[in-house]
Amino acid sequence: MLQSGVPILISALSCLLLALGFALNWGGDDAVRIVDGIAFAAFGAYAAVCAVVAARAAHGRNRLAWTTMAIALAAWTLGELTRAYLTLVLERSLFPSPADFLYLVFVVLAPVAFLQFPAEPTQGSRIRLLFDALIVATSLFLVLWVVVLGNVYQATGVGPAEQGRALLYPLFILFVFVGAVVFVVRSGAGNSIVMWLLMGGVTLMAFSGVAFAVLQGSNRYHPGHITSIGWVLGMSCFGAAALLSRRPRPPVPPTPVPQSSIALWLPYVPLLIAGTVAPAIVMTGLLRVLVPILMTLICARQVLSGWENRRLLAAAADQALRDPLTGLANRTLFQDRLAHAMALRGRDNRCVAVLSLDLDDFKLINDSMGHPAADSLLIRVGERIAGCLRAGDTVARLGGDEFALLLEGDVDDAHLVCERVIAAFDTPFLIDGHEVLMRPSAGMAVTSLTDNDITAEDLVKRADTAMYFAKRSRNSMVHTFSADMTLLDPDIEELARDGEPRSAKSGAEQVRLLGELRRTIDRGGLDMVYQPKLDLETGRITGVEALLRWPHPRLNVLRPGAFMPLILRHGLMRPVTDLVFRKVLDDCARWVSMGLDIPVAVNLFAPLLRDARLPDTVRRLLQERNLSPGLLTIEITEDLMLDEVGRVTGVLQQLRDDGIRIAIDDFGSGYSALSYLRDLPIDEVKFDRHFIASVATDARAAAVVSAVIDLTHNLGITVVAEGVEDAETASWLREHGCDIGQGYYFSMPISSAEVSALVAAQARP
Repeated sequence: MLQSGVPILISALSCLLLALGFALNWGGDDAVRIVDGIAFAAFGAYAAVCAVVAARAAHGRNRLAWTTMAIALAAWTLGELTRAYLTLVLERSLFPSPADFLYLVFVVLAPVAFLQFPAEPTQGSRIRLLFDALIVATSLFLVLWVVVLGNVYQATGVGPAEQGRALLYPLFILFVFVGAVVFVVRSGAGNSIVMWLLMGGVTLMAFSGVAFAVLQGSNRYHPGHITSIGWVLGMSCFGAAALLSRRPRPPVPPTPVPQSSIALWLPYVPLLIAGTVAPAIVMTGLLRVLVPILMTLICARQVLSGWENRRLLAAAADQALRDPLTGLANRTLFQDRLAHAMALRGRDNRCVAVLSLDLDDFKLINDSMGHPAADSLLIRVGERIAGCLRAGDTVARLGGDEFALLLEGDVDDAHLVCERVIAAFDTPFLIDGHEVLMRPSAGMAVTSLTDNDITAEDLVKRADTAMYFAKRSRNSMVHTFSADMTLLDPDIEELARDGEPRSAKSGAEQVRLLGELRRTIDRGGLDMVYQPKLDLETGRITGVEALLRWPHPRLNVLRPGAFMPLILRHGLMRPVTDLVFRKVLDDCARWVSMGLDIPVAVNLFAPLLRDARLPDTVRRLLQERNLSPGLLTIEITEDLMLDEVGRVTGVLQQLRDDGIRIAIDDFGSGYSALSYLRDLPIDEVKFDRHFIASVATDARAAAVVSAVIDLTHNLGITVVAEGVEDAETASWLREHGCDIGQGYYFSMPISSAEVSALVAAQARP
């Protein structure tokens, strides 16, 4: 920051000028003595003000830490002012003086402030940290005692006041230095500048403290001594650290293993110094050599053990963040890197893209070739995708056959990577000696410069939405998310035609919709409407088809396409079928009571045809209402029964023997088999709307439909055309012998009361 750089630069230049003044004795001894008394307090005040500024800009524990540091520096400043007053005004040198007690406040609060700074997660136990601090403190005290304090303590020519001051100040700074070491060990890479400035400040103060003790012990210290510049430089470092702490820290991806190696070697440096310097001074003979060597070996052994443990932890952490099958990143690592990329985007306005990729028809590989072959395919797919990426890109296997790519940088480059990934699937995979051509569905979401509120979760959801679009379209190209895209969920189909309300998109909304559907079924809240079926020759109503509707309180009236997949997937076929039969047959009985025999057709879920008890159930429902079986037609969808013909034939034959008509619905919409016309006991064939849509304009389509009409008539089967929407199609069907027509051209679906009114009106002369 420019605003932070100006005061830091001014303080650094002031320190340089002050050092030159002390070294060159500018202005003589009196001037230097005055500057020595005032400058220390001025720099202390500067550091305290900077700490206050940092506290106001910080939050949480950082604010508490800088507030405590500001109080500590203020106490130091007051101590310097007190010392200046005593030496310059009163010209007295007291020990202990009020200044010493204020220094003691700084000594106590500064380590407390260091401990208040938030630590990086998983940096080790507090007990180990305590032992590290004790090792550092004991080692440094031993060095100070051998080098400085012991000599001062034993000096005979030094007065008690000078001796006490010489001993106290190094011990003060030693205490603060240990707190700073603990702070460095607990801090992470994201706080490195502030960390090293604070550590540097304490180290400079420690240097001046030790120099003061040495000079004071030999009666050579005087105000303005060049060695005292360390106190001023230390305060300048404190101020710079406080100002720079306001800068936003670069995001560091969370990791269970510390990345910095400072904690490994830092606690052993003072021990190594104590074990080498002290014996060299106080010991003699062979011990003077062997003890330092032994201490060096012990410290080296401990550091190496720490490095080995760190390497093992890193390997374990890497395995926890990798997919065990493919070796790619797993969901946790992908989310961490995506969060890191999104944080950097907020700082640098860089582009972040996510590609969601899902293998098409992977279940077929699992079912036909087995799980080992499917696992081998996933490994090959992961290798092929990884080979298309740039350095810095991330590919993850999220589970099953789902992969995700994180791409940073230029948007065009991200698109090129995606195109390379899709092109890589053009080459077949060799699995168990077989060539397997696998295609992916891929959806891409890219951050925009204007969309500042997008989160990592939103970006992944957008990529998934685009991927679902790609899967529905069966298109191998990469679909990029756009604002008008809507997630087509496999459980809830969205039909926009004729005012069909949009279905729920999120998982939570699907759960909510399923719960509402269950309650509606339990209460019998689904409604029936009926679409008339007309004799194409006479134009009279020959019957109706029952259609299901859900009058939803929030989404208006839902058609089957919006909720039928939920019924199929969540085991609701039986209760819905029972509800439909009750409602339809109740309406039919009401029409009969009015003197109107109106045949009604009911769609039946194909899996229910496996139930051998179905004919008895339908027979009982008809008998309870005194209805003729000939009034009921059961429609079955032909493309759901390809492998079930043998099992359902017996059930259909029983229904037909009871007098119930059987119809094949949507004939021509799926994998039609003419063998159905031969093998199944059926009375009607209903042509699908798409099968007859172009008969009036396409000669080839007309020829096919005409041939099928003739074929079914030869088999004694009635032909029904559904989805008739225009006069030209109706006229063509009439001319070519189609028996019954049904569709919007004749009538929209109507209520039960409207059916009876319409049929009654037709019955009048």
